Amino acid sequence: MNIVYAAEKPSIAKVLSVYVNRQVSPGDIDVQANPDETGSFFIRWQFDRFVMSPSGEVASNALELIE
Repeated sequence: MNIVYAAEKPSIAKVLSVYVNRQVSPGDIDVQANPDETGSFFIRWQFDRFVMSPSGEVASNALELIE
């Protein structure tokens, strides 16, 4: 079965704006499917990376250093 991921950037930007307590432009974010969690998304914005769950909750996702 194929799972299709869909994300509407303006909606994600609005939720992220509330989370970081500053204005986020939809054009400034990059959204990718999160293969580890069905229905969630990785969100890259500036130098930060976040995860958005299917319920609309946003959490910071620290990047791991590759050795």
